[in-house]
Amino acid sequence: MCGIFGYLNYGAPRSREYLCNILITGLRRLEYRGYDSAGLCVDSVDRTPAIFKIKGNVDNLEALVKTDAIQPMVDAQGKGKEEVMFDNHVGIAHTRWSTHGEPATRNSHPHSSDPTNQFVVIHNGIISNYAPLKLFLTGKGYTEWSSETDTEVIVKLAKYFWDTNEALRTDLVKLTMEVVHHLEGAYAILLKSSFFPGQAVAVRKSSPLVMGINADTLASDIIRVSTTEDGADSIPSATFCLEKGHRAEYYLASDVHAIIEHTKKVVYLEDDDIVHIQADGSFYLLRDKAGNATSSVQTIDMELDAISKGVYPHYMLKEIYEQADTVFACMRGRVNHATKEVTLGGIVPHLSSIRRCRRLVFIACGTSYHSAIAVRQLLEELSALPVCVELASDFLDRQTPIFRDDTCFFISQSGETADTLQALAYCKARSALIVGITNTPGSTLSRESQCGIYLNAGAEIGVASTKAYTSQIIALVMLSLMLGADRRSCQTRIENIIDELANLPNMVRETLKLDAEIKQLATQYSSSRSLLLMGRGYQYATCLEAALKIKEISYMHSEGILAGELKHGPLALIDEHMPIIMIATKDSTHTKTQNAVHQVTARKGAPLIMCSRGDTTFDSSKAPLLRMPVTVDCLQGILNIIPLQLLSYHIAVQQGYNVDQPRNLAKSVTVE
Repeated sequence: MCGIFGYLNYGAPRSREYLCNILITGLRRLEYRGYDSAGLCVDSVDRTPAIFKIKGNVDNLEALVKTDAIQPMVDAQGKGKEEVMFDNHVGIAHTRWSTHGEPATRNSHPHSSDPTNQFVVIHNGIISNYAPLKLFLTGKGYTEWSSETDTEVIVKLAKYFWDTNEALRTDLVKLTMEVVHHLEGAYAILLKSSFFPGQAVAVRKSSPLVMGINADTLASDIIRVSTTEDGADSIPSATFCLEKGHRAEYYLASDVHAIIEHTKKVVYLEDDDIVHIQADGSFYLLRDKAGNATSSVQTIDMELDAISKGVYPHYMLKEIYEQADTVFACMRGRVNHATKEVTLGGIVPHLSSIRRCRRLVFIACGTSYHSAIAVRQLLEELSALPVCVELASDFLDRQTPIFRDDTCFFISQSGETADTLQALAYCKARSALIVGITNTPGSTLSRESQCGIYLNAGAEIGVASTKAYTSQIIALVMLSLMLGADRRSCQTRIENIIDELANLPNMVRETLKLDAEIKQLATQYSSSRSLLLMGRGYQYATCLEAALKIKEISYMHSEGILAGELKHGPLALIDEHMPIIMIATKDSTHTKTQNAVHQVTARKGAPLIMCSRGDTTFDSSKAPLLRMPVTVDCLQGILNIIPLQLLSYHIAVQQGYNVDQPRNLAKSVTVE
């Protein structure tokens, strides 16, 4: 959940101000991953590591650094001192989402082994065995603990092994390997030491980490990988050697978004990878398990504009408005409107196996789970296969039976969701076919899946997912169309859906014109303590997702209710004071939804009714109506969710909340 950023320069002299600024800029690109506290570590003039950290967001850290790290470069008369240039330097920075220990400066990263900062670490993930490690270290005399975090045991272990094992004092990577072999859990670690100036070690295990390379002499996109199973003597001196007089800059981050403004050349680290960048700018990649003997330098296809807000006040609003483009991008090159065919290139080689499988199992969390609920009915209709939709955490808790003739689909915007990836490993061990659906090329989900679908929605920065949700629905609809393409009885239905897909981007633009009306509606709900959303059929998922958005952004209690369950409990909540939104757009459940509206109004409920344009069933003099553009039933949820995304946004803005950084939440949930 946290944001890791490291910048290492070799043969490229940089001032301390430059180093601090590049680290802070990197953290800004990652702040959606955590904003409880922030910190960084750069070297002092004498090469001893200096740590600056503070509770709060990156703005707070920037103010601290300007005062305590950059300002000392000015003398008493305000004139600039002769600034030291660091020809080679390791700088690390971190923005935190709290797991162990409250948001506080003492719990902020980087963490240090001792008052002189002999070992300094930043960490994303959870060390699950930190308590026995802390007890062990305390028993060995390491009693000075400055935080409540699990992370601090990492540097204390490094200090312990340095103090007690002379054989480990000559090689930072061997010392780090000894440390990580004692760690359990998930982690991405970036470690530096005053004993090894100009060096850094990065380690990944079940938590994302990517390395960017900007070097004069990188001759090949293939990186040779050694494995620790070959023995300690197999550790190479370098995979990439920096020639004398040449320069290299390295960027290590938990997300590629922090790197793209500096370089397009990246290496996605795999689980149990260890990268050692040495004092001369050379590096090598070590894999702490048997596996591929090579890794590749990839060129990322992303521009800085993709992660900027542009003219919008918030990322969330920008991403809501991008949906007309992102639904088209998800379909581009995949839907042939002339021939009425859908081709998902990643699925084609496995299509016959999927059609013959026992059942389709969809596993996800949060918004991604709702997208599977939204398309479950269509998947069942066109595939004629049983469809199970599972929350990843509950799926794992139950140890759900999975068989080798199941097809398991894993949905995650980031491709790094911890519970989803653990469920993937569980199903893979049982020989099921693994299909990944993600927005992030190079993610763990994309690498661990046997086939899959990319959403092509572009970077999503807002913590509350919007455009990824609608793109996930499109991806699953296309999957449904492919699965039903060989069934003659489904052809008319499939052709109708494909025709409506062609119109969908314009329908989204038409829906976005409701923004001003939604903004006015938001004033009616902004002071409410609770909000109920009701629907059925395809719109049950819309209710669930809208309720989640309202919870995430406006902190209002909200609940998505299946309208068919009203009489089984929820009617007890209905009175004239309860805010209610009922989704009653036309589909096969329309008559039943009308009955639910009557049940609510008979109990003095006063719902806002979302209905289809041209629907004369409802009387606007008796209940406020929000009239929606009309499309085919399985795509209507894409249009219906947009006003509710806007509603959650406007309620939050009117309440003065930070919609891009909601309290207690972070974008990529990489821990359990």
